Amino acid sequence: MPNATAASALAGFTAKLQSLVAPLRQTLTYDQGGEMARHGELSATTGVRVYFCEKTNGLLRQYLPKGTDLSVHSQEDLDAIADSFKTRPRKTLTATTHYKSSPRSGSS
Repeated sequence: MPNATAASALAGFTAKLQSLVAPLRQTLTYDQGGEMARHGELSATTGVRVYFCEKTNGLLRQYLPKGTDLSVHSQEDLDAIADSFKTRPRKTLTATTHYKSSPRSGSS
């Protein structure tokens, strides 16, 4: 992408998604940056459903600073970080956690 504009993101994602076989381009989850303002056009053009995640980069950076080499962390370490995200109360879940709001709660 030459820049972080909505037009640039639309062009870049459209080109990349259309180069993938259909089974690999069903959904896209993205953060809530302004560059995705044209997500409706992206979905209409590619057939890909676009979902938005909460802004968690700041929280993630508490555990893994930008540029961290993930290969130095064990899967157990990364799973522990993921678990901390899932057990953290979220404003969008009315201050409950992912585990408590998920239909799969309690199952493995």
